[in-house]
Amino acid sequence: MAKRSRRIGDLAKALARVAPPALAAEWDNIGLLIGDAQSQCDRVLLTIDLTAAVAAEAVELRVQAIIAYHPPIFHPIKRLVAHEPATAALYQVARAGIAVLSPHTALDAVAGGINDWIASGVGDGECRPLEFAPALAARESFKIVTFAPAEVVDRIRGAMSIAGAGRVGEYAQCSQSFEVEGTFFGGATTSPRVGGRGRLERLNERRIEMVSSAKALPAALAALRAAHPYETPAIEVHALAPQPSAREGQGRLIRLSQPATNAEIARRLRKHLGARRLECAAPSNAASTPHETIGLCAGSGMSLFSAAADAGATLFFTGEAKHHEQLAVVARGCTLLLSGHTVSERGYLPRLAERIAPLVPGISFTLSKRDTHPLADL
Repeated sequence: MAKRSRRIGDLAKALARVAPPALAAEWDNIGLLIGDAQSQCDRVLLTIDLTAAVAAEAVELRVQAIIAYHPPIFHPIKRLVAHEPATAALYQVARAGIAVLSPHTALDAVAGGINDWIASGVGDGECRPLEFAPALAARESFKIVTFAPAEVVDRIRGAMSIAGAGRVGEYAQCSQSFEVEGTFFGGATTSPRVGGRGRLERLNERRIEMVSSAKALPAALAALRAAHPYETPAIEVHALAPQPSAREGQGRLIRLSQPATNAEIARRLRKHLGARRLECAAPSNAASTPHETIGLCAGSGMSLFSAAADAGATLFFTGEAKHHEQLAVVARGCTLLLSGHTVSERGYLPRLAERIAPLVPGISFTLSKRDTHPLADL
């Protein structure tokens, strides 16, 4: 059997499964940024940053796509030219026909993504997001409510299920029903199927509730009306608010099973990240104090420090922080550990390749050798 030819669009779909776009921050720019979804793809280069050196490497390796964790197109650009440093790498890969994709904050937020990977290097314990993402429950966008005699509940429920309502996770035909009393007064022009017009009728009914996606809603309502015995059934449609995900969102808060000191946590993180050194800002009395609750965020995550401290964290880890942010952490009596922005992220790239590869058999993944942290020790 001939091997199936893979396309850039297949890679983009696989990346979206690993890092769902709905989890990305609103300000982010992710997904397929450069390229043709219909173009063939069998070789991919992974990098944190798309620099001129990485672009040259991609051309030399003859890859068809680059997955750059940081989106190289972030702010609007007015021109794409080779002679300006801000666009030279983009021009080089675009001219070579190389597609560029980015997962960025979606990969931070997803369960099993970068922040969970960092947390696994801190120590064992309970772990949750610092900023919860809405759950991806597209099948449960609306709740349909109606009222009907008990003997037709199964007929209505079955018709709505066939139309696509009542799906919760991997379960189908999900519904709730309970007894209620219904009343109606039919006018002179009505033809009620139960009771008569011109008088107040009281009926023993069942309230039926089923969830529905936005896509299935019109068909589910049509099926309800067709299966319902009443001339004008009472129908309610309620929009459901997104539920916060228990496992996905920005940053992480860890409650360690065994508290650990600054030195021990720093040692674990250096080993886990492959970092030569970490920087530490801490109160003068914090060196020997064990930490039980720890906050963290990959990259530039100081916007989440307050949430971590409010939740009881006494140590916060991220890639980088401004001078006055460092002072603010110490003033609050907390410890700050910094690794360097990309040092907090680069070690995850092999795991990203491992997660995507099974979804697109036939595509090979290579880690960039020219993608490096921009700062070096002298």
